[in-house]
Amino acid sequence: MSSKPDRESTLSLLNRILELELAGVVRYTHYALMVFGYSRIPIVSWMREQADESLAHAREAGELITHLGGHPSLSIGPLLETEQHEIGAILRESLEHERLALETYKELFALVEGQSVLLEEYARRMITEEEMHQGEVDKMLRTPGDVAIFSEAG
Repeated sequence: MSSKPDRESTLSLLNRILELELAGVVRYTHYALMVFGYSRIPIVSWMREQADESLAHAREAGELITHLGGHPSLSIGPLLETEQHEIGAILRESLEHERLALETYKELFALVEGQSVLLEEYARRMITEEEMHQGEVDKMLRTPGDVAIFSEAG
């Protein structure tokens, strides 16, 4: 490791991640409340798991912020509310939120790569988790029997 990453830029990105993950907590909690119909129970359970995961991710980002001597943000990231509560609409909103989170983790990785093993491995792990989650949502949006990736199909 040749040098340390820019502290202010790193803290700024970690705070943005914290805010996005806190928005995920609110978003998935709201979604879980708005699911109706025959598939309600498994979908609500999955949404609640996503809210819990977002909270764990927010806590981890906050711990890294304080590890670096920074101050965790009290803000929450953007909360898009389309007022469309059909499962497909909820999942499309979720997919967009996941894309934004993934981009932010990739931005952090690019900033710290080769400069901080701790932050590089954190970013790498979170990118993996976000890509897996994005893939799960994509599969949920597919028409049963359709193997084409939703985000590329439509």
